[in-house]
Order: sequence, then C-alpha cells, then structure tokens
Amino acid sequence: MLSNIQAFILGIIQGLTEFLPISSTGHLYLGRHLFHLDNAGLFLDTMLHVGTLLAVIVVYKNELWKMICRPFSKLTFIMVIGTIPAVVVGLLLKDFFDEISKSGITIGWEFLATGFILWFAEKAKKGSKKLEEIGYMDALIIGSFQAAAIFPALSRSGLTIAAGLIRKLDRETAAYFSFLLSTPAILGGIVLQGKDLFTGQAESVTLTGLLIGTISSAIFGYLAIVGMINFLKKKSLKVFATYVWILGISIIILQTVGIF
Repeated sequence: MLSNIQAFILGIIQGLTEFLPISSTGHLYLGRHLFHLDNAGLFLDTMLHVGTLLAVIVVYKNELWKMICRPFSKLTFIMVIGTIPAVVVGLLLKDFFDEISKSGITIGWEFLATGFILWFAEKAKKGSKKLEEIGYMDALIIGSFQAAAIFPALSRSGLTIAAGLIRKLDRETAAYFSFLLSTPAILGGIVLQGKDLFTGQAESVTLTGLLIGTISSAIFGYLAIVGMINFLKKKSLKVFATYVWILGISIIILQTVGIF
C-alpha cells in the first residue's frame, strides 16, 4: 500500500519534473522503482496529473479565460494546431508506448536524447519572437516535438522549449508557450487514464494518499512553472542536459550489469 510520505514524494517528483526539462514520466518510473511501487495504480497517476493541471490553470488563468471567451482567436487556433500532433500520436500509439513505459528498458537512452536536444537548442541562434508573434507553422513544429515526448523519458517541456528556441522564440516565451501548450496535453492524458479507471486496471490507493499526492504535485508544479520561466531568461538549458546525460548513462550501466 502506498504510504502518505511516498505519495508526497511522488507528487513532488511529478510537479517539478513535469515542467523542468528532465521528463516527469521517466522520473516517476524511477521513483516508483525506488519505492518498489512499479504498479502504484492509475488512480494515483491520474491525480498526480490533476495536480499539475491545477498548477497550469492557476498560472495561465488569464490566457485560458481569454480563449474560452474568444474561441476563434489566433491564440486558440495556435493551441489547437500545436495539440493536434500529440492527439494523433497518442490515439494511434498509446498502447504501444504504455508497454515501453512499463518496461523502462529504453529510458536511459531517452534521457540521453533529451540532453542532446536541449544542448542543440542552446546552440541555435537567439530569437526574439513574443507570444503574439508565434505563427501556425511554429505551433505545428513545437506540437510535433511535444508528440515525440510520448516516449517515457523524452521530456515534454524540454522538447517543446527546445523547439521554441529553434523556431526563434525568445527564451522566456519559449518556456511560457511550452507550459501553456501542456494544458490540453495534460488534460488529454487525464482523460485517457480516466477511461482505464473503469476497466478494473486501477489499484486501491487511500483517499488521504491521493489528496497528498495531488496537492504536492500542484504546489511543486506551480513553483516549477514560475521558476523555470524566470530561470530561462538568463540561464542555460545545458545544466539540465548535463543532468539527464549523467542520469541516462547511470541507468544504462545499472541495466547492463543487471542491478536496475
């Protein structure tokens, strides 16, 4: 049975790593493995994502409200275009990537790939596009990078921020749009997981544990969003690239010798 402390820690992991460019799915897999909770249950997964969705809604309440009030605005169309690739990939390949995620066999290599993408993005020529200057092709390309993050240890935020930098968004806007674009992606993940809650695939978790995990995920998700936007104004993604490289190499070595 999942303890309250474990739920709290998993909430921290989900909240921070959903928005730091280091992969939430990959880190949750590692956290569960550490706690011997490889089958922690879909209820917990869903509620941890509800927590990060709440964090995004709090930060982006004004933008989301504007899109609700003006459903045919440019920002709304950009969000729809940026979400389409993830929807297509998620619907067509969800079961396949669920199996990859459960096995964890590829996560070391995926952490390495995330690092290379972050490092490459830092080498791109600096851009100056603001949110209102993002075009439809920008949104489609950034959304395609988001769709690629269906691999468990490819960071969604990392890939979309990198794509934004490659498409000449300024650094703050790249992070800002990445997190805004996560809203439908996280909501879609909750819906897909929610379907499975009624098929007998969910494990029993205490209500207290669910609440602790959700609140923890929401609080630390909020801190990660605000912190990452401010961080990227002046700091480099290379520190995150170095971190995921070290993590990826360590996992590959441990898997090779049969420890992990």
